[in-house]
Amino acid sequence: QVQLVESGGGLVQAGGSLRLSCAASGRTFNSHAMGWFRQTPGKEREFVATITWNGGNTWHADSVKGRFTISRDNAKNTVYLQMNSLRSEDTAVYYCATTRVFPAMNLREYDYWGQGTQVTVSS
Repeated sequence: QVQLVESGGGLVQAGGSLRLSCAASGRTFNSHAMGWFRQTPGKEREFVATITWNGGNTWHADSVKGRFTISRDNAKNTVYLQMNSLRSEDTAVYYCATTRVFPAMNLREYDYWGQGTQVTVSS
């Protein structure tokens, strides 16, 4: 089993940057692809980015391509989401999750989820 804890969210002005972290516990972290999703009230969780188990390949949603970057450090059991040029529409709760599929853009392909971290972008 894998436990995930997100951090790094907060309030930022439009055009600013944040880096989210997702710390994982469990021996199998290094064998999982990882993903980031986001969710706003009343909407389904939306795919943001995913990365292979070794960090060799990534996939980003069109809405964040060129602004967000997913990465991971297996020595630290942590996956990151660097978010630049933030916009008000990026405001959401951000979740990390594990998957055995790459690229997996459907939330139903993910197994374990963190509790989420709030990102609020003020315009």
